[in-house]
Amino acid sequence: MSFSFIHASRRVIPAVGVAATLVVGLSACGSESAATQGGGTPQAGGTLRYGLSQAPTCADPAQAGSNQTIYVARQVVDSLTDQDPETGEITPWLAESWDVNEDATQFTFHLKDGVTFSDGTPFTAESVQSNFDSIVATLGGVKAPQATGYLTGYTGTTVIDEHTARVDFSAPNAPFLQATSTHQLGFLSAEDVAKSAEERCAGELSGTGPFTYEDYQQDRSATLVKRAGYAWGSDVFAHDGEAYLDRIEFTIVPESGVRTGSLASDQLDAVSDALPQDAPQIEGVGGRILTTPNPGLPFGFQPNVSRGVLSDPAVRSALIPAINRTELVDTVLGPDFEPATSALASVTPGYVALDEVTYDPDAAAKILDDAGWVPGEDGIRVKEGERLSFSVLFSSVFAGNQAILELVQQQLREVGVDLQLDLVSTPETTARQNTGDYDTTYYNSTRADGDILRTAFGTEGRNLNQRGPIPELDDVLTVQLTTTDPAARNGYIEEAQQLVIDNALFIPTVELSQAIGAGPKVQDLKFEASARLQFFDTWLSE
Repeated sequence: MSFSFIHASRRVIPAVGVAATLVVGLSACGSESAATQGGGTPQAGGTLRYGLSQAPTCADPAQAGSNQTIYVARQVVDSLTDQDPETGEITPWLAESWDVNEDATQFTFHLKDGVTFSDGTPFTAESVQSNFDSIVATLGGVKAPQATGYLTGYTGTTVIDEHTARVDFSAPNAPFLQATSTHQLGFLSAEDVAKSAEERCAGELSGTGPFTYEDYQQDRSATLVKRAGYAWGSDVFAHDGEAYLDRIEFTIVPESGVRTGSLASDQLDAVSDALPQDAPQIEGVGGRILTTPNPGLPFGFQPNVSRGVLSDPAVRSALIPAINRTELVDTVLGPDFEPATSALASVTPGYVALDEVTYDPDAAAKILDDAGWVPGEDGIRVKEGERLSFSVLFSSVFAGNQAILELVQQQLREVGVDLQLDLVSTPETTARQNTGDYDTTYYNSTRADGDILRTAFGTEGRNLNQRGPIPELDDVLTVQLTTTDPAARNGYIEEAQQLVIDNALFIPTVELSQAIGAGPKVQDLKFEASARLQFFDTWLSE
């Protein structure tokens, strides 16, 4: 069984000056490109038929959260910068160059000339201003939590001239340069940023990207077409000019076996969430599975500490050693995935493995014993008449979620914990997360920067823990945001991981990897630095 891998490890690149020290260090190894199959000379034209495992939830990249949504939305917007997936270097895209002041409170971007939105209007410094203003003022943290988090401390954008924009913050925002490479901070036309959040989700949007929306049917399908005249691609892209593909047709195929069968019978060209058992059928028709690990938060439980049994720190702490993560990977996912070992995935800058994230059911049982939770008649522990039972809110944004949680359910029962599974749609998951209506919520979040700990666990963000102040953690999350020296900042990020686990604010399970089934005609289907698909260089062979 042959798989094509990107295996990324992280290092710090020595640099001089603030602008350079904000670069994230990455390195990659592998015998071949993760997405090139047969080689040959790229040829333009054709329609790529792609099977998503879940429906896209919003056409607006700033509000796009799930990988399946991002695969679609990423193609219609460009960003100020890009991040090289092999080196981590921040490289030009819509900005030719940039300047960062000494304390990372001021970022000045010098924009490319001649860039236009698909509605024909020019991309200018005013576009930067209106897009960033709309994220903060119109979308806000409920609709666009990650984008808003990237703009923490934003005081405004100054239009210096048509092609020069200065972005100002009230306090240092060291990770902002990396954030400008993300899809959440991609750009829409002036007409679009004036729309409400709900209107932006509907699909009639104009970006500067290499593809445009031809059709978008919420929860059903999306069709993209090549942008004629596109000539301002990222320095990371392998070629200049327009995209090779004429069209990309995204359809929703929730069942893994149906996706695989459709690829094998040439009804689809590529599919999401290919599972290990799908590999023989895909490889049997000359295709392959393409994989890359996701940086950011691994999959895990983020408990609501304000209610129920999970308000007891001992219960939360006991869950960490009660989970056999290796068994989860070996039983459900296969060799392309890794057990989680921290509050960050291992390919994230600043990651550190933590001894506490180790399977030890005896330790879990002792923690519960010492806290007064004793086994009841049915094996589930009780304390003062209350059963040790809670529910987990989750959706099927990843094909393996339900099987993983069913196995976790069995593992927790062995130490006397009753886990109830609460599977709902992705929109309902988001709505209930926003209102705090859950015992714990199960998810992952991707970003190639350790600042994701602040947006996930800080009290000024979504605060899915529904927690109050923890001064030591709050301080370190703030100071890493303001630290421009990469080595020092990574030290704070390592400390933050330890504090998240010490306070049992996150119970990690497995690290997510993207596993894409690609048919024999698909060439150069690539992953960007945040492990999302980029179709610009993709082409179809005869």
